[in-house]
Formats: sequence, C-alpha cells, structure tokens
Amino acid sequence: MASRKSGSRSRGPITVFGISTSDAARYRASKQSLSRKYLRRGTRAVTALAALNPIASPSPEQNVVGIGIGEKISNGIATGLMAVKVLVRVKYADDQLPDSDRLPATINGLPVDVEQVGTFRRFAPAPPNPRKKFRPAQPGSSVGFRDPQNLFTMAGTFGAVVRRAGKLLVLSNNHVLADENKLPIGSPIFQPGLLDHGNPNTDQIATLTKFIALNPAGTNKVDCAMAQATTNNIVKRDILFIGPPNGTAAAAIDMKVHKFGRTTGYRTGRITSVETDVTVGYEMGDVTFEDQIIIVGSNNQPFSAAGDSGSLILERTTNRAVGLLFAGSTTHTIANHIGDVLAALGATLA
Repeated sequence: MASRKSGSRSRGPITVFGISTSDAARYRASKQSLSRKYLRRGTRAVTALAALNPIASPSPEQNVVGIGIGEKISNGIATGLMAVKVLVRVKYADDQLPDSDRLPATINGLPVDVEQVGTFRRFAPAPPNPRKKFRPAQPGSSVGFRDPQNLFTMAGTFGAVVRRAGKLLVLSNNHVLADENKLPIGSPIFQPGLLDHGNPNTDQIATLTKFIALNPAGTNKVDCAMAQATTNNIVKRDILFIGPPNGTAAAAIDMKVHKFGRTTGYRTGRITSVETDVTVGYEMGDVTFEDQIIIVGSNNQPFSAAGDSGSLILERTTNRAVGLLFAGSTTHTIANHIGDVLAALGATLA
C-alpha cells in the first residue's frame, strides 16, 4: 500500500521582483498574521446590512475585506516594491481615523499597502431562460395553447400556481390560455408554449378549466384564466428567479414591484396608478377595463413586452402578489388587481 502524506498544499516561490525564498516566507507569515487578525477573528460579526453597505465603518473589523501580497502603489504609481496588501472597502484619510482604527504601516519590518477595493459581493447567477422546458413547470416560464386550425403558434407567461377544490392550476390571462374566449374548456395547455418549440405530443402540463370572458361591449375588470395541472407534481409554485409568492397585498401608488416574464425576464418597476380605466386592443376589437394598475419600469427600461402577458407582479420587499400583467405599451404596463383575479376565478394562491 502506498504511503500518503498529509499537510498543506505546497506553493511555488514568489518570483515577482525576484525576492528571495526567505523573504517570500516572511511576506507569507506576515500576510497570515494580518489575515488572522482582521478576517478570521472569532469575534468578527458583521451584519448582512453592514456587509453590503457601500459606506463602510472605519473599524478594520468591518472595513478590511482582504489581505494579500503584491506591489506597493504610492499615489497611483507602481513602486517596484513588494508589500503586504490590506484591501479595504473605503480608504480613509489619516485625519478621519481614530487611533484605534488605524492600520499598521509595517508588519515584521515589511511595508503594508492599503488599497481601496469597494465591497466584494458574489456575482449573481444568470437568470434562467424562461422559454425553456421546466419540469416541474414554474411560473415565469413560457406557456400557451394550440390553435385548433394550426394557423399560428403563440406563447405567453405562466403567472402563478393557484388552488381550487384541492387541485393545483396554472394561472395566466384569458388571451394566453383561452384565445380570447375562443377555446373550449378542456383544451390542452403546454409548457413551453408552441412558439418556443413546445411539443404538443409531450409538453402538455394542464387543461383549460375556467376563464372570465372578455366583453368588448361592456366594462371588464380582469383578463384571466386557469388550467388544471395534469398532475399536482408537474407544476411548482416558485417563480423563476424570484421564488414563491408570499400571499397577496393591495397595490399602492409608488409601490416598488418586480416580475419575471417569458420575454423580458426579470424586471423591476414602480406603480404609478391603481384606479386607471383603459381601452386595450385585442383581436376581437377594443376592450375597456376599469380600475387597473399602471406600472412604469425602472431605469428607463420597459417593465414588459409582448409575451410577458400572464406574469404575476409582486411587491419587491415582501414578494406579496399585487397584480396580473395583461397589456401595455412600450413605456407603460397594465395589470389586473390580483384580488379581483382570484375572486373572479374562485381560487387562491398555492
């Protein structure tokens, strides 16, 4: 049997600027000493809020975020000298620091260089592609019906999982699941929608169960429908990239909201109105709605686009559902109040 040797992984010599092996050992020992002091202390306890705040406390416990070995930089100029590098979120001027918060200028006779690096954060994972097939199928993804005449393919957004009489159902718009009142109850619903290469032979996840008819001759409150899942485990309540809704809330002016939709993915916005009457163009003609929610996207970006119809809109800080997206323009998005949607369908959020 071969012998095994345990121990630390060996490192090659530090060759930058040609320092000797013995000097390299001194730098490493000094670096480890500062690392233990500032980064690995058992008493180091920074709250999540403090850790993400771009304005750091001058206290080394909160301000120091890294210790390394590298070239000393003085007034922005490379000096050609090695130093123990102390990486801080904010580099404070000497006259702004109390003596208790000052970092050492040297350690074990070696220079210390303090460098401002900002706040280190993990890079967020890329959002999922909502046009892919998901099993279990999740809200935020592509969903849709099949045109009985096969004249077109389409896709909208799976808004949420709802519950009625112990069954789980897919929530979206009438025009996403029922083709503006045209489809019979029992019609198959697919994820992804056929426009996104869903396969009608393998990708059915639900059957159309109920829709609230759109009335172009009257006043409407909602554009909504639901489809019963073929099995309860074929759907999942977690919205892509956002997570599960945390109940419902009333929409309010200036409320910050977010959504995940089939076309634009994750977007944030602000509610600018909660009682707007609007006329929206459909294939059946103009349809008028009363008391609708209006949302404007953040950072001059549209909150939604074609294909996002059916997305659940949630308050950002609480993840409580406030609306069901169904229409809009290049600058404004329109949504039904989620309370009106659930009441009309006789369902609750799962």
